Amino acid sequence: MKKRITIRDVAAAAGVSHQTVSRVLNDRPDVAEKTRRHVLQIIEELEYQPSAIARSLTKQRTHTLGVVTAGLDYVGPSRSLNGITEQAERMGYALLLKELPRFDAQDPGPLFKSLLARQIDGIIWAVAEVGDNRAWLQEQSGKLQVPIIFLTMRPRSGVPIVAVDNYAGGRMATEHLLEQGYRHIGHITGPLDWWEARQRKAGWQDALQAVGVPEAALHFEEGDWSADSGEQAIGRLLTGYPEMDAVFVGNDQMALSVLQMACRRGIQVPADLAVVGFDGLPETAHYWPPLTTVYQDQQSLGRTAVEELVRTIETNRKQKPGAEPDIITLQPELIVRASSVPLRA
Repeated sequence: MKKRITIRDVAAAAGVSHQTVSRVLNDRPDVAEKTRRHVLQIIEELEYQPSAIARSLTKQRTHTLGVVTAGLDYVGPSRSLNGITEQAERMGYALLLKELPRFDAQDPGPLFKSLLARQIDGIIWAVAEVGDNRAWLQEQSGKLQVPIIFLTMRPRSGVPIVAVDNYAGGRMATEHLLEQGYRHIGHITGPLDWWEARQRKAGWQDALQAVGVPEAALHFEEGDWSADSGEQAIGRLLTGYPEMDAVFVGNDQMALSVLQMACRRGIQVPADLAVVGFDGLPETAHYWPPLTTVYQDQQSLGRTAVEELVRTIETNRKQKPGAEPDIITLQPELIVRASSVPLRA
């Protein structure tokens, strides 16, 4: 095995003290330029790799972010994590990942202690808001020694958040169907203990009520994001709302089962039933018919969270006055395909 090169090996080869090598590595100004160039040349020749741990102790930072997530078998959390990983790498930060066993975990105290013991510089809380799984926030957030930023949750004063505008996405999906001439528009929600699902439902409801549909005439069924639950929900809607001519589905996976159910029952999409999904999965372009969907850029969600957290870390290090934490809302995009546009004579 090749011997690991140490800072003292570099110092001996360069004919300087190890303190001088340390000053060069830390870009200190109190080193003659000729000496700096010589030491850097020796470092390159010896292929010396400075210890990240030792440098972090010197600089009192580790360039490591803690990321807390849950439900990585869901599309949304995994795509957000992909964006976090990509941007952290770009900005020179390592990640320490903790996955909660459930979305509704209520006592994050031990988890925070574990992260802080590893000298992280900040935390991204990438767990969706489900039920009352933010009940701990008011008690714990003030005790943290590092900045924290949250993904995908209801806005709260004084809490930095990056989220997609799910309400706007639900409303634009429904308004698109109305513009196509559909009037009996049902909805399949995600699980309604999820804040995102409630926001999409509220957008659908408000768009219909804005054109005079009374609340009593609104028809929806609840799913759990899975294709199986979408199949059951569309079955209940077709039975209880036979005049339905369009359906806004809370995610693309449930929308796939709607298209399959329509095919089995001989329902023509979009002539008899228009379908719009939510998420913008790449596969939706290959559904049959290709699915109209509301695209939310969850990779961008993760990237933005890293950018904002690093900005806060740098601001804190410079001891600048802290501004009110930002709430950053990313806008979704409607991708129109054949599943919602009727053929016109």
